[in-house]
Amino acid sequence: MIRFLSRRVVSGILTLLAISAIMFLLFYVAPNDPARTIAGVQATNDQVELVRERLGLDLPIVERYLLYMGGLLTGDLGYSFYNQQPVLESIVQRLPETASIAVGGLALALLIGVGIGIGAARRPGSLRDRLSTVFVLSGLSVPTFVVGLLLLYVLFFQLTVLGLPIFPAAGYVEFTENPLEWARHLLLPWITVGFVSAATYARLTRSQLAGVLGEDYIRTARAKGLAEGTVVYKHGMRSALTPVVTQVSLDIAVLLGGLVVTEQIFGINGIGRLAIQSVNRGDQPVIIGTMLLASLFVVLSSILVDIVYAALDSRVRVK
Repeated sequence: MIRFLSRRVVSGILTLLAISAIMFLLFYVAPNDPARTIAGVQATNDQVELVRERLGLDLPIVERYLLYMGGLLTGDLGYSFYNQQPVLESIVQRLPETASIAVGGLALALLIGVGIGIGAARRPGSLRDRLSTVFVLSGLSVPTFVVGLLLLYVLFFQLTVLGLPIFPAAGYVEFTENPLEWARHLLLPWITVGFVSAATYARLTRSQLAGVLGEDYIRTARAKGLAEGTVVYKHGMRSALTPVVTQVSLDIAVLLGGLVVTEQIFGINGIGRLAIQSVNRGDQPVIIGTMLLASLFVVLSSILVDIVYAALDSRVRVK
């Protein structure tokens, strides 16, 4: 296990280095000029050159990259071109909002998706199974932004018109300030982020568990007189969940993309919104910082999923 983790950590570091190098190269060949954008359209060429020199954009790309990597080793992600605020500070300030949506959305997706899949697999061909198929098809065919806008229209605007302002339209409340308000403000973003993934998990759980419940060892367990719940949850789910765990690792990138859209729709000032703002401003340090954070999240999630996969299936050995 230690050797496996060591290799994955090294692989993750190399991945992050490659991503940072690619980002620098893309900005180098991009047609837009951050110095011109910051200086303004009315600025003279001399003023633009002064801005370029102040930001270090006049240095060769290799030197800029080496300076950036040197700072990265000490936790320095540079400074925003737009407001000169440290990039790491900007990200840390918005991390609670984004982490709350990501963790809550993924947990809700797993809870709903796996629950629906189990119910459908235990009663194939039943009304419950048919309803799960409708849910899966709906989830896989509706984009995240459509889900968010529909929720905002139905559960905020329409309920507010009826005098039932249950859900807020936007904003974020710290968990430490008021846990109930924290959950109330995040429920719609959680559903928005988790709806598509929940449909995927429901489909996978249903197909895998239905197959597992037809295996010989499951029939043997039933013949021994074990309770149906024990057969399903203790013996069946252990094997059926391994593809779901694998799918979670594949869904991380989709989840991050959904966060960007969700934060825009519900007015949450998280890292996704910061990334959009930095792209619009051409703020290279912030763009690179948010991309590296997203990549780090994907790498760490992949390692964690591999460990959970090995724990669920005793036939899998981490080598």
